[in-house]
Amino acid sequence: MEKKIDAYNNILELIGNTPLIKLNTITKEIPGDFYAKVEAFNPGHSTKDRIALHILEEAERAGILKPGDTIIETTSGNTGFSIAMVSIIKGYECVLAVSSKSSKDKIDMLRSMGAKVFVCPAHVSADDPRSYYQVAKRMHEEIKGSVYINQYFNELNINAHFVTTGPEIWEQTKGQITHLVACSGTGGTISGTAKFLKEQNPNIRILGVDAFGSVLKKYHETREFDSNEIYPYRIEGLGKNLIPTATDFDMIDKFTKVSDEESAHTAREISKTEGIFVGYTSGAAMQAVKQLAAEGEFDENSKVVVIFPDHGSRYMSKIYCDHWMNEQGFYDSKHSEAAQKIEYIK
Repeated sequence: MEKKIDAYNNILELIGNTPLIKLNTITKEIPGDFYAKVEAFNPGHSTKDRIALHILEEAERAGILKPGDTIIETTSGNTGFSIAMVSIIKGYECVLAVSSKSSKDKIDMLRSMGAKVFVCPAHVSADDPRSYYQVAKRMHEEIKGSVYINQYFNELNINAHFVTTGPEIWEQTKGQITHLVACSGTGGTISGTAKFLKEQNPNIRILGVDAFGSVLKKYHETREFDSNEIYPYRIEGLGKNLIPTATDFDMIDKFTKVSDEESAHTAREISKTEGIFVGYTSGAAMQAVKQLAAEGEFDENSKVVVIFPDHGSRYMSKIYCDHWMNEQGFYDSKHSEAAQKIEYIK
């Protein structure tokens, strides 16, 4: 009998079951044990692979998506890449409205995956006709046979993490997890993961990460939308200028805000200390850990899982580019030695 070749049928079968990796150096001064859930091990290099596959397959099961349809989505880059990847395998066209804040690397990747990309100004209100929310809606109205994923207001965004990320973390930690630290953009990752973990142990602390310039932290604390909180910031895929229904605020115990500058430096620190090449939001999550530790959140019995959402290769023109960092004013006396010079031997 001929032996069966050990191979995956397609790249989508590699989504999920990402590793939990112990952090050893960057957390050495903080009490407790810290573990990174490294979502860059997904084939699309981010946690958004999970929602892209889950939402599209649920839409197929419900008969909403049919052969030859066009998928439309708003994205800061990662969701778009994941949807484009899934669309290729499943045979759909893909149209993406992208924030101009997204790195050039991300936008180039989307085009490389065959998606039609509309780059929209980042610093306009959500109801501005130029915003990526409104552009996506307009494309949906204009393109016959299109399906608008709308991750910010899609319950399946939460469910994707309830059925995958949460159970994986619970099993990997053998139920010993005491804290989850995760960035909140659409809110699907933190909400779905938290929902599962809280069902297993309601005492697990769910700690959300928000950006200065975003409305999420204040809304969580007051349940009031305050437009005065909104101003431009650089971190991609974190924070919001609207309130996504894909965020279950009741599942989150506390929000911490982090700055663009410290998050960028912390991402670079993770790469240099742990050897894990992470993206901007991973730096934000780790920066939040530092701030929470300073507030006394953790003790020697803490078992903390930090979600690292994506891969550093998507930020080569941003946080891993010394020129960009210098342009932002991120090199000061505190970080004067952060840039490493390259010597060319002639």
